[in-house]
Amino acid sequence: MTRRWVPHLWGLLTPAVTLVSLWLGGVWMATTLVLLLGIYPFLELILGESSSTDPLQEGRAHNIIAHLHAWFVPVVLLALFWRISLDGLTVFTTMGFLSAGLSNGASGIVAAHELGHRRPKSFSWLSARMTLFCVLYLHFTTEHNHTHHKHWARDVDPTSSPWGRGIYYHVLQTLPRQVKGAFKARPVDTRNSLLIEIAFLLALGFAGWPYLVAFLGQAAVAIYLLEFVNYIQHHGLTRAMDERPNASHAWESRRRLSRWTLLELPLHPSHHLRSSTSYERLTVHDESPQLPAGYYGMFWLALLPPLFGKLMLQKHQSSVSE
Repeated sequence: MTRRWVPHLWGLLTPAVTLVSLWLGGVWMATTLVLLLGIYPFLELILGESSSTDPLQEGRAHNIIAHLHAWFVPVVLLALFWRISLDGLTVFTTMGFLSAGLSNGASGIVAAHELGHRRPKSFSWLSARMTLFCVLYLHFTTEHNHTHHKHWARDVDPTSSPWGRGIYYHVLQTLPRQVKGAFKARPVDTRNSLLIEIAFLLALGFAGWPYLVAFLGQAAVAIYLLEFVNYIQHHGLTRAMDERPNASHAWESRRRLSRWTLLELPLHPSHHLRSSTSYERLTVHDESPQLPAGYYGMFWLALLPPLFGKLMLQKHQSSVSE
């Protein structure tokens, strides 16, 4: 029988492809863009869904995979800087930092989200912090653990979006609100994180503006991916301040490709019900509304707010009526 951790190796293809494309240079640097935005949405449809979440026992292998995701992020970033040192800022290297952003966003999301819930100051937790530093988002661990997990699907949660809010407005309003939430939860840690990030940006500026532009570009793409995931995970699902959360307050997807490549991130309701649960032990919940598509397909749907809103509302209404 196939070991259950094997399909999750698929997710490591994204940073591996990105590294090879940065090494090859030229038009090859668009490979990750084509893979994640062009091929995966269709492949996701072909592979279909799976509700199988039998207890997964290979915890050690799953743990190694999560850490590989985390440590691929700085490696991709260093490869990007190396390519910039050779070619400067060109049309091709622009595709390179966009691809790096997609890779660091995907690996960064799964790593920072998973490992950031581990014991503070542990190697796993520090790996999550390292990943977030590479995409200028050090405050995420604080905001996510201390604000989002307390207030998910409530109006006060900056990462949860109400019906009718488009992705563009959501990203613009959630970024400052999350920094504010992190400051409220851990002011000293958040201040220090921001100072470290500012110092690094200044150092990059002295090293050369192409490095700074490439770094900011890949970080912007990675941050957008992270906030896109936040956006779809609770869209339109609300609860009162005194209402106990349940699995119906988060969207779920059982698409195989999203589950395998994103370390079961689409099984988000299960994560919220017990955030300390490792990703390989998450399960499905039939009371959770199902996303119209997997995470790769939802990326394109979210870019079209009217269509996105209509499909999400239809899926929610069908889940309520069942």
